[in-house]
Amino acid sequence: MTKQQYVTIKGTKEGLVLRLDHKCAYSDMIAELRRKVGEDALEGLAEVQIHTGSRYCNEEELKEIVNVIHASPNLRVSKIQSDVIMIEECNHKILEKQSETYIGIVRSGQVVKADGDLVIIGDVNPNGKVIASGSIYILGRLKGIAHAGETGNIQAVIAASWLEATHLMIADKIEMMTDELTILSEHPEMECAYVHSNGFIAIDRLQELRILRPGLSSFKGGS
Repeated sequence: MTKQQYVTIKGTKEGLVLRLDHKCAYSDMIAELRRKVGEDALEGLAEVQIHTGSRYCNEEELKEIVNVIHASPNLRVSKIQSDVIMIEECNHKILEKQSETYIGIVRSGQVVKADGDLVIIGDVNPNGKVIASGSIYILGRLKGIAHAGETGNIQAVIAASWLEATHLMIADKIEMMTDELTILSEHPEMECAYVHSNGFIAIDRLQELRILRPGLSSFKGGS
């Protein structure tokens, strides 16, 4: 019978990828890692990427794993990758995917803020401000300020039935609706703002959103 390996090592162009089994006891895994590193016969220096997979390792365990690998003069850890996410990160992802709806006019000086996506059914007047950690969808005129992806979500978008905003912000990007963009307010066609691959905020027809941000769709039904 072939003995199960708790540690597998694979060579790549970038160096070595070291995968740790998540089903075995930590003591068995670390013992095998010590043994394999001790048998290392490499020449020169090799970069090592550690993949812990579904195994949760606390800081002390990660430190021990790195120290075991660094016991070899030929190995240096360049990256640690894990499929496990902490509760805080999980909660943050849930908040980003939820949506909140506001019905009414956002008046001058008023601020409407939401975790996740924000849907406004009504107009956003000049000097009114809408903020969301996700995307912002306005069924009405956007004449004020909109800030999507406030917590750093660069994939967030701002969509409106009529886009006449004074300021558009997505993550840390900002676009003032200058004279070059006033032509947009002359057309009643629905539009969306997003961060282009060049790093600047761009505006396009709302119909292009499915191509620009295919990851926004979470609908599973239809045919």
